[in-house]
Amino acid sequence: MNSIEFSDLGLSDPILRALAARNHVTPTPIQAEAIPGLMQGRDMLGIAQTGTGKTGAFALPVLHKFRNPRPKENIRRPRALVLAPTRELAIQIGEEFEAYAAQMKLRQTVIFGGVKENRQISALKRGLDIVIATPGRLLDLHGRNLVDLSGVEYFVLDEADRMLDMGFVRDVRKIVAALPEDRQSLLFSATMPNEIAKLSKQMLRDPLRVEVTPQATPVERIEQTVRHVSAGGGKTQALRDVFADPDLSRVILFTRTKHRANRVAEQLEKMGVPAAAIHGNKSQAARQKALKRFRAGNCRVLVATDIAARGIDIDGVTHVINFELPNEPESYVHRIGRTARAGASGVAIAFCDPSERKYLRDIEKLLKMSLTMVGDGPKGEETAPPKRQGRGGGKGRGGKGSGHRHGHKPANANGKPRRRGGKRGGRNPQKAA
Repeated sequence: MNSIEFSDLGLSDPILRALAARNHVTPTPIQAEAIPGLMQGRDMLGIAQTGTGKTGAFALPVLHKFRNPRPKENIRRPRALVLAPTRELAIQIGEEFEAYAAQMKLRQTVIFGGVKENRQISALKRGLDIVIATPGRLLDLHGRNLVDLSGVEYFVLDEADRMLDMGFVRDVRKIVAALPEDRQSLLFSATMPNEIAKLSKQMLRDPLRVEVTPQATPVERIEQTVRHVSAGGGKTQALRDVFADPDLSRVILFTRTKHRANRVAEQLEKMGVPAAAIHGNKSQAARQKALKRFRAGNCRVLVATDIAARGIDIDGVTHVINFELPNEPESYVHRIGRTARAGASGVAIAFCDPSERKYLRDIEKLLKMSLTMVGDGPKGEETAPPKRQGRGGGKGRGGKGSGHRHGHKPANANGKPRRRGGKRGGRNPQKAA
């Protein structure tokens, strides 16, 4: 059991006061292991999933480093840069930085696409200490000389494997090339595919390696069941059956595609179940409105593609439903990790039609266990899996297969090759983020 407290880590008094105000006394394992090395200036490679406290692990050392007022010269050059793959995660990281720095005089902003850029540009012109950004909009602003990255002392690449999935690695490399070589760098990733391992070797110097899993695996705290359904309308009937149970009070339901997310949300509304959809084709305002409704308890179900499977921290989720099983078993683990947070228990329900039985076998192989079957066994003969699509589905980034992995240009939200340069070219990538 971890007996270290934040007061033992040498953090500055303003940070300790902010932690105390949030009733944060004991660091998580990744925070206890990472913060001392980061405060000594080490680069770090972190293998960690959402829910491990990794935002605090990289935010607290940078705030400690910036505890003294900066010189007024070069005030427009940000000193810290955090890259995140999605708008929602960037906003959440920004909120955490703001809370930790509540007792400090630091300036920060969050930069992402899908919204007008005027306020972001104004914040950059006024001068900032910390920038949290998604790659597309940041690269666009940098290409127009609206952000100067030459003063970055502290660089964090969060959810690196998700960056790879969404086709952002090329943009990330361009941003890294614009940073000064004399900097402290951190890379976080839940998994370590070859491309990310290669990027980490290029980006980090003699890094401290920290590998932490959540305090308990999903298998230990989540009741996992599967319902076999027939092709066609079997899943719609399964929805009616499960939502007859009032215990499903705060539910995240996952689909593979954006189009399916919209359809399922509409079906639920027709059944009298308040629901909202969130995916890459939704505007930023619509996505934030859906999240706000769900957090406030004003809708019972948040229907999502895998964009919400990582990084978005929503408390009190009672159930996760895999309306469509993911084609990558690791995505199943990330999805069901939205429930059973902060020591609570949770329930994960999977629907499996004849075309998804291979996905179910892959999931059970990864978990080294079989999901508990509810109702009758498999219905009908097994069929071939659906045509493979990237996480998030649809025709935007994370959909239309994984063409960017084979040398093709990433697509924008309309499935067309992404345009480079100019105002529109910078925003399109983020539309699907």
